[in-house]
Amino acid sequence: MKQLSAVLILCLTCISVLSQNPDINLLKSINKGRNKNLDGTFKVVTNTVTPLSIALPVTVLATGFIKHDSAIKNKGFYIAGSLLLAAGISTGLKYSVRRTRPYVTYPFIEKATSGGSPSFPSGHTSDAFATATSMSLAFPEWYVAVPSYLWACSVGYSRMHLGVHYPGDVLGGAVIGAGSAFVCYKANLWLQKRRK
Repeated sequence: MKQLSAVLILCLTCISVLSQNPDINLLKSINKGRNKNLDGTFKVVTNTVTPLSIALPVTVLATGFIKHDSAIKNKGFYIAGSLLLAAGISTGLKYSVRRTRPYVTYPFIEKATSGGSPSFPSGHTSDAFATATSMSLAFPEWYVAVPSYLWACSVGYSRMHLGVHYPGDVLGGAVIGAGSAFVCYKANLWLQKRRK
């Protein structure tokens, strides 16, 4: 029984080390090898998340109400719903997983912006990808999708560049954000069919 426990502990330790090492190694290469002259630019990128994620659905909703266009209003509600779902899932996971921020665990990581809540997943990235995906599904044109995803990817990268998230946090946030938008999109289509 002791041997089985020792093997189990060894396996869990190896899994933990193997999963953490690539994450911190990639973050270290991004954060320590960064061009510090770009810190200000990436702080601006990171700080656009809340204003844009709120302004876009509000603008779409306002346009729908002004034009008395129920289809545009529906898109605004869908974009807002996607953001709320992503934020709820991200916040719930943050306080369930409680992963420590990389600059706390690894003192060589340079924190260049604020980051206080638990690390996994990246809420900024989740919100950015929920916004980008919902905008791209609501308005399926290349000139909406390309800038939306370039912005969302830049937000994700900025969180690593500035030392406040692991790559795994950013990947998790991107999946949650895009997934939330897709689920809301499918739910919206289903509701529209039921109304007809």
